[in-house]
Amino acid sequence: MVTGPVQQPSPVTRPPAARPHPVGLPADPYPAGLPGDPRPAGLAGDVHALARALAVAATEPRWRERVLLRLRPVGRAFAEHVQVTEGPAGLYRELLTHSPRLGYGVRLLTRDHAAIVAAILAVQRVAEQPEASADELRHRAGHLLRTLARHRRRGADLLWQAYQTDLGGET
Repeated sequence: MVTGPVQQPSPVTRPPAARPHPVGLPADPYPAGLPGDPRPAGLAGDVHALARALAVAATEPRWRERVLLRLRPVGRAFAEHVQVTEGPAGLYRELLTHSPRLGYGVRLLTRDHAAIVAAILAVQRVAEQPEASADELRHRAGHLLRTLARHRRRGADLLWQAYQTDLGGET
């Protein structure tokens, strides 16, 4: 007779690294969480990795290179996000078709896209200049991270407004 819960293997597994680690750079010295813990995927995971790279002391060897290494996937993932949302069959077109009242919110998010692309390029320019200070790089990258977080919240709010359902019954 079994008296306790049956131990099952965890269905959550970490996917293998999609991108090979660049030669000459050590592995991430400050991994988040415990071994085996799932990490965010896609743009969220790339933003998380960039934030972790920025959090390391700027005196660490190759810190600036590591920040640049983590910034590139953010740029690629954000370009994909823009395509998925603004493209011809994108999310924004669908939202406006079904809920034209959300036009102002869609315009704000579209404007955010241009600002975020500019912020990514600004961080990249500063990171590629060896004479630029670490404080300047952290300042620009912090602005980028805050802008991305605000954009994510605005997008979530817009989706909530579009797809909320009033079930009724509450008074």
